[in-house]
Amino acid sequence: MDVRKCECGHTNPVGTMLCESCGKPVDFQESGQPEQAAFPDMRYEGMARRSQTYSRTIIDRIWNFFSSVKIAIALILITLIASAVGTIFPQQDYIPVPVSTEADIARFYGETYGKIGEIYYALGFHNLYSSWWFKTLLVFIGTSLVICSLDRVIPLYKALSRPRLNQHLSFLKGQKLYGNSPEEASIDPAAALPAAADFLARKGYRLFREENALLAEKARFSRWGPYINHIGLIIFLFGVLLRSIPGFYLDQFVWVREGQTVSIPETPYYVKNVAYKTEYWDESEMPEKLNLNGGAIPKTYQTDAVLYVNKNADLPGAKPELAEVAKGPILVNHPMIYEDLAIYQSGVKEMELGALNFAVLDRKAGNKQVGSLKLDLYAPQTEQQVAEGITVRVLDYFPDFVMGNDGKPATKTNQPNNPMFALEIASAEGVKEKLVYVSGTVISDSKDPRYALEVKMPDFIDISGLMVRKDKAVPVIYFGALIFMVGVVMGTYWQHRRIWVQWENGRLHLAGHTNKNWFGLRKEMELLIAKMNWPVTLVQKGKS
Repeated sequence: MDVRKCECGHTNPVGTMLCESCGKPVDFQESGQPEQAAFPDMRYEGMARRSQTYSRTIIDRIWNFFSSVKIAIALILITLIASAVGTIFPQQDYIPVPVSTEADIARFYGETYGKIGEIYYALGFHNLYSSWWFKTLLVFIGTSLVICSLDRVIPLYKALSRPRLNQHLSFLKGQKLYGNSPEEASIDPAAALPAAADFLARKGYRLFREENALLAEKARFSRWGPYINHIGLIIFLFGVLLRSIPGFYLDQFVWVREGQTVSIPETPYYVKNVAYKTEYWDESEMPEKLNLNGGAIPKTYQTDAVLYVNKNADLPGAKPELAEVAKGPILVNHPMIYEDLAIYQSGVKEMELGALNFAVLDRKAGNKQVGSLKLDLYAPQTEQQVAEGITVRVLDYFPDFVMGNDGKPATKTNQPNNPMFALEIASAEGVKEKLVYVSGTVISDSKDPRYALEVKMPDFIDISGLMVRKDKAVPVIYFGALIFMVGVVMGTYWQHRRIWVQWENGRLHLAGHTNKNWFGLRKEMELLIAKMNWPVTLVQKGKS
């Protein structure tokens, strides 16, 4: 490895800006008062970073690539732009496609948003946040944070853990705040340095003393603030990526009719909607009279539910064996919680068609009612005996009837928005007649049918929309956010201040450095000069 040797005899690695032994800028040619622009950056105390030292192997090149702040910023910008593009159109989980097959999803984006929607789908933006390339970006950002931190924190730790005293004069003169006494000044270093140390100790500084040199520093811990931020972000990203592991994250939405029990996808659980109700505010409960124009203001949305676990979930092909594990009401912002599963009241469809009711009439008996027929719009029975010797069969059912381009009946969705039934009525005498119900009308295939259907009041039901969530990564994400905020506070409200007092060549030299708030450090150094009555004029370089 190439090295750079200082005049003090210490050998420094390539990339070192300040000698690790005496503090003199490496290859710095002193000529009277050095310009501030020529003095090395004190951000990492002039220590060599690994990315500036090694560049031969493939590992070195990968390290140097991810240690670049420009690369980190570019990765973050690409991720932000991709996230913004992902919000232009709805994500796959939020599109109104009844059957979520890839063909249905592709058709939705193409038909709804045209050519742009097709491109959007083809590039994978419809499922952005769980796509492999978006997760790869997050991994790259996390890798960059780790390598950037290690590349800088290790040399910084080495420098701060071994503070140098008896600094080279070029180091002191190169600081932004510097002053010295004239040669003719009568200052006793044996008395001046202890007095200065006592004053600075009262100001909260930590002191280091060696011969004719004094270093006072405070709030060194604030230098670690940005790296604490990095640790918090790394933990946060790790928590986000944990959601990709099966069992760590679940976000499902299910519609459950009153009295229905449905399976919760990707879990061994089932949920039953025992009853649903909406409670409205009474006028007497309102602070003032409102003109609602005959309407009402909902107070609570509540689903009384039962949660079951399938004991046979691990047995492929086995019939579900349900065991009750939780029971109670689910209200908005008051979910049912069982272990790490939470079920939220998230939607409702009130007064939806649940079943069609008919009276079966015998026309040849003077339209006498011979039985009643109920057709469940969600799970219709294929065959029902409505009276002695009279059977009704469901030949076909289209929940959301529409006539296709080929002239054949079809359904737009699986929701019973416009139900159509094709029925057959058969009697013991061998009479078979076919009827069709559509849009409130009954049509028979016979010119003189014996049986007819009279439409009765349908059954209405309430359907609850339940959001089922499980997120084991939340504690990790919150912990990362907390660590990040600790780093922000450390780096924002404290400053690492250092004051060097050094007697050399018959002069008292005074220098100061801080990572921020130079005004505060200058005031403290001016107060030190005034208290000690030193003939030192403090100069702040770069100040107009």
